[in-house]
Amino acid sequence: MGKTTLTAVSRTQGNNRALKEGQVTMPDFDLNWEEVNPLPRAFRRMVREGAYDVSEMALSTYITARAYGAPLTAIPVFLVRGFHHGAIVASRAADLTSPADLEGHRVGVKRGFTVTTGVWARAILAEEHGVDLSQVTWARSDDEHVVGWRMPPNVEDLGGEGTLEEQLARGDITAAVGLTADDTTRPLIEDPFAAGVAALKSRGFYPINHLVVVRNEVLAAAPDLAVQLFEAFSASKAAYVEALKSGQIGEVTGVDKVHLAALDVMDDPLPYGLDPNRDILERLMATALAQGIIDAPMPLDSLFAPSTLGLTG
Repeated sequence: MGKTTLTAVSRTQGNNRALKEGQVTMPDFDLNWEEVNPLPRAFRRMVREGAYDVSEMALSTYITARAYGAPLTAIPVFLVRGFHHGAIVASRAADLTSPADLEGHRVGVKRGFTVTTGVWARAILAEEHGVDLSQVTWARSDDEHVVGWRMPPNVEDLGGEGTLEEQLARGDITAAVGLTADDTTRPLIEDPFAAGVAALKSRGFYPINHLVVVRNEVLAAAPDLAVQLFEAFSASKAAYVEALKSGQIGEVTGVDKVHLAALDVMDDPLPYGLDPNRDILERLMATALAQGIIDAPMPLDSLFAPSTLGLTG
C-alpha cells in the first residue's frame, strides 16, 4: 500500500527545513506543503474552515480555538519560540518614560487581541514591570481568528483614521504591542533582546509561539499519524540543532540568534514534547485566563494527541 498524502502548512525555517525538503520522511505519510504568506492567514483558515490536514499554528490561537470547540488537536512540536520584550513599542510622538506609564492609556494591538506575541508582550508588562493590564484600553487593529470570541470590557477595535502604524506615527495611539520599532516608534523596554535573554536566565521565561495541529477527523482516520509527525519534526529539528552547535549555519537569521542565546542556558533550544514544556505552557494558560482570552483553564493533556503525551524529542 502506498503512502497517504496530507496537505500541510508550515513556514520554512531551520528546524523544519529537512522535513519540508524531503531529507526526513515518514513511513506511512507524505506531506504536500502549501506556502502561505503571511502565515497567520493559514491559522485563520485552519481554525475557521479546517483548510489543511496538518498546520503550524500560533499557541494562543490554538488554545482559544479549543476553548470555542474547534475540532483540532495539537502535537507537542513547538516550532517557534522567542523573546518578546521588543514587541512593545512607544510612539516617538508620545511622552512615555516607562512601561508603567501605559496605565490609563489606549494602547494599540497589532492584529487581534489573542495573537500570541501580544499575549506574551502583555505578560511581560504585568510580570516584569507591574503594569495593571486592566487599567489599559487595548485597541486591536483586526478581528480574531476564532469567530465569536468575546472581547473583555477593556478591549475594543482600533477605529480612527489610518492604520495602527499611521496612528502611532501621529501619536494618536501612544504605544502598541505586536510591532517592532521603526522610524516612528521606539522600544519601550531598553535593549529588548538583552532583556529577553535575562528573563530566560533569571526565571526560565522562554515563550512558545507556534505548535503543530491536526484536524481531528484526520487523526481519527490515521491513528499512527501523531507519533510519525512528532518523530519526523523531531528528526528535522535535531539536524538543525546540530548544525547550529557546530557553526554550520551559513547566514545566521534573527531566529537563529534567539536559539544561539538559548543554547547558553540549555542543551536544546527547541525541546519538543509536553513534559519539557509543561511549565511555560501552564504560564500561557494562566496568562490567557488573566487577560480574559479564555473563561476557564483547560488541562494541558487534553490539548495534545494522547499517543504523544509521553514523547520527547
